[in-house]
Amino acid sequence: MISEFGARVLAVGVATLDLINEVAAYPSEDAEVRALAQRQARGGNAPNTLAVLAQLGHRCVWCGTLADDAGGRFIAADLARRGIALAAVERITGAATPTSYVTLSRVSGSRTIVHHRDLPELNVAGFARVGLDGFDWVHFEGRNPAETAEMMRRVRRLRPQARVSVELEKARPGIESLAALADLVLVGRDYVCADGGDEPPARALARLATLAPRACWVLGWGEGGAWSQVPGAAPRHHPAWPLARVVDSLGAGDCLNAAVIDGLLRGHALAEASARAVRLAGFKCTRVGVDDLIEAACATAGVLD
Repeated sequence: MISEFGARVLAVGVATLDLINEVAAYPSEDAEVRALAQRQARGGNAPNTLAVLAQLGHRCVWCGTLADDAGGRFIAADLARRGIALAAVERITGAATPTSYVTLSRVSGSRTIVHHRDLPELNVAGFARVGLDGFDWVHFEGRNPAETAEMMRRVRRLRPQARVSVELEKARPGIESLAALADLVLVGRDYVCADGGDEPPARALARLATLAPRACWVLGWGEGGAWSQVPGAAPRHHPAWPLARVVDSLGAGDCLNAAVIDGLLRGHALAEASARAVRLAGFKCTRVGVDDLIEAACATAGVLD
């Protein structure tokens, strides 16, 4: 349960520089189109999740690596502006900031991303420099399984009272092994589609949950809403928030993850937290970016009720 000062949350993952071009509609191959708008933003799953959690009143800390270049300075400044602290962040000289080139279609609100990264990720030695005292929740992007597993075990050993979550966004060799080390497993549709093809989401979640039967599981499914499962129960469906128009789906999955974590920190049952998270993620799709997201959601009936 969170205090009046919010929970203290640490998230471990990759921070990126997002270069976003808005176009009328996604271009066909070999086409040349004019961008209607362009913006630069700080991206990355874990930092995006923290950006929402900070707005929800939590004390947030990010851990990862930064290139010692203009992009890295931009990311650090953006996190500071949002009140997100840095924990033992390693700045790597001569490296380049990971960059996502995003094409955002105004007609559909969907986004296509071309990502380039040539920056070493946080390793076990780097994470060992992070003090864990006082953290109520530690969230990991599911990336390098061997390194991430050792980081998760360190949290279990040194901060056993903290809850641990892991995101399985994309299929990577051995990534499923991280589930057994988490209290909450957040699964992306891309992971399921790569792993199970056309398997129905409820069946996929029930199958995946056998990997960590004592954990809570949430599977986000975009316009299909989400499914959640607690130990010993069947998956529950949470329908998507009805939208008149999708404006910007970039970061909606990170918003869903943040809202699930927030709901559990507030003492909500997983089903309640997941239903609320689906509403917030849908509401985010009606807005550009996540700035002032929670203030706007609180002013809109039904989103965070």
